[in-house]
Amino acid sequence: MDFETLTIWHFLILALIAIIAAIIGYSFGKKATITVDDSSELKKLIEKNTQLKLDLEACQKNVDSSNSISEKAAALSTLSNSKASANPFLFDAAAAKSIFGKTVKQDDLKIVEGIGPKIEGMFQESGIKTWKALANATVSDCQKVLDKGGKRYQIHDPASWPMQAKMCYEGKWEELSKWQHEHKHGKL
Repeated sequence: MDFETLTIWHFLILALIAIIAAIIGYSFGKKATITVDDSSELKKLIEKNTQLKLDLEACQKNVDSSNSISEKAAALSTLSNSKASANPFLFDAAAAKSIFGKTVKQDDLKIVEGIGPKIEGMFQESGIKTWKALANATVSDCQKVLDKGGKRYQIHDPASWPMQAKMCYEGKWEELSKWQHEHKHGKL
């Protein structure tokens, strides 16, 4: 065999391999294509997102008005009673367990939808260690704590966290469970 014959055979083998690879790649690419009416699905998602934002704004207004009322009540109570720091809402672990089906510890921030162990640690380092403290925090305070954690935590949305913490503090377990079920990860 001479040098030219070897080169032609190598060229033919490489061309054959390239053709086979192109056919296989095309067939895999064609299978990966999903045909869905993206525009109608997108419209549905936009409508759900808009409704969720409206619900959240209404809930936030309720929390804000409740916070201002509770702050005024606390100020009046401080003037008239030296025991104003006592919690008028007693934690009932059995009631929480009956609703969530697991043991809930008092002031466990992880019961709030969206808060995990790392974020709970960040809040505790920032001085927000209880449900009451989180309920009294503003959304911007919560976002500042997340921003300190870097880009990994900045993507979280703490808009509902004070409201959820207030439900925990007040022992409104059924209401919290219902809200979390309806708004799990922002999806209905």
